[in-house]
Amino acid sequence: SPAMAGPRSTAPSEAEAELLLLQKQALAEEEAAKAKQELLARFLQVKLSREEQSSMWGLHKVRTLWRLAQRKTKDQELRQDIEILSQTFTRVMDCKDGVIEVAAGLGGREGVPGDTHDPPKTAQALVRELEEAEEQQNRALRSHLHLTDQLLQLQRCRLGYLEEGFSAQVGALKAEFEAER
Repeated sequence: SPAMAGPRSTAPSEAEAELLLLQKQALAEEEAAKAKQELLARFLQVKLSREEQSSMWGLHKVRTLWRLAQRKTKDQELRQDIEILSQTFTRVMDCKDGVIEVAAGLGGREGVPGDTHDPPKTAQALVRELEEAEEQQNRALRSHLHLTDQLLQLQRCRLGYLEEGFSAQVGALKAEFEAER
């Protein structure tokens, strides 16, 4: 009967309209979730970028401060070395001047009571002193190079530990970022 067909035809259109409304809501929710996820991804990317920049700046600052501390320490060491070498040079020069003075005109004073000058040194004695001084200088140079190598090795080891820690932090941030995604 046509009277019954009317209510039936409106019922499916209401159901279709409700289904269509639910589909639109689901689509809108899906798009909102996608937009939220994209926004979160951009936020995390910016945060990661800032963190990397901050880390690079911090590493630069640490390196600068470390170099400053090394320079200050080395400056003090070099000043002490220069002072010691200056005193040694002055003493050696005084000794050599004394030898020259004795050899030049005071040679007849040997055995004079109260004479405080060292006896004149022969050419062999001067050569022997020169060889000893050269050997001492070579020992000091080897010692300095050895200590420099040790310091370099220590710094390389320290840098390796810092790089490992940095890599671990970057890995943790990446894992955290992926987990939040």
